[in-house]
Amino acid sequence: MIIAHRGASRARRENTVEAFERAVELGAQGIELDVRRTKDGVAVVHHDPQFTDDHGNETVICEVEAAGLPPYLPTLNEALDACAGAVVNIEIKNLPHEADFDPQYQVCSLVLSELGVRDVQGWVISSFDRGTLDRMRELAPQITTAWLAVEFDAADLDELVAIGHGGIHPWDQMLTQELVATAHERGLFVNVWTCNDPERMKELAAWGVDGIVTDVPDIALGALRID
Repeated sequence: MIIAHRGASRARRENTVEAFERAVELGAQGIELDVRRTKDGVAVVHHDPQFTDDHGNETVICEVEAAGLPPYLPTLNEALDACAGAVVNIEIKNLPHEADFDPQYQVCSLVLSELGVRDVQGWVISSFDRGTLDRMRELAPQITTAWLAVEFDAADLDELVAIGHGGIHPWDQMLTQELVATAHERGLFVNVWTCNDPERMKELAAWGVDGIVTDVPDIALGALRID
């Protein structure tokens, strides 16, 4: 599966409706996007915990109501509509060192409220924060979950399987063919991030990865001859 990283982020502004629509137009089978929460409890799509206004001022998203956000920054609902036809990897952003960290994991409930009226087969929930990811498993075991990390060891894989997570999302530069095989032996899928080099994509495909997250889905599709 070719998964467009924050949409077609080389062709359009990342994590925008335009980027998601362009990814679908290019033929990406999957789209990855980042979710955070606003002050009034709306799930919105943005990579960083803060946004920069037209005057260069930075504002933390969770300190602003959704109506006060810039127009290019979509709600999760708007983003999912723009991704129609593709599998969507929703990365929940909730890390202890960031300004909007929520140890109560409210963002999980916000995401689920948006997904509740949609087909559960179309989503993968991922996060770097294991607490957030495990909370999602508790709330919605019917939704596929995957842990994002730079690298993994055998103990990590065993723990993920025991909890019920479906896959891993390792960093391309730390991924090995052995890890792909070991994860598959345990029944875990492997979606690797972020690869933009066609020759590396071919190598990853030969290793049997299940998905490649890329900024250039059109180049990936061409390199792998996926129609």
